[in-house]
Amino acid sequence: MRLPSLLRGNVLVLGSLGAAFGLSNFPDNRPTLAMIFPVLIALAGTVETFRCLRMRWSFYHGAVMISLYMDAMALTMIVFLAVYPLTSRFP
Repeated sequence: MRLPSLLRGNVLVLGSLGAAFGLSNFPDNRPTLAMIFPVLIALAGTVETFRCLRMRWSFYHGAVMISLYMDAMALTMIVFLAVYPLTSRFP
């Protein structure tokens, strides 16, 4: 089993957010099944970040919590980019 890495988790999440913007062709918002890959990669990055939590509070623990909040916001944006074209009524 690999050692937990905060950097690897953040790179996975932010990289998948960038890929989601590229795949969704953001201003035009066309639906595509390929958007499932950024969601899965971002989930893997969030799990990797979660593995970095420690039992006792420290400044490192606080930084991991802030990174988890960032992961949640990025996942929300990726899911929005994946679902919004399916619910849009305008061509």
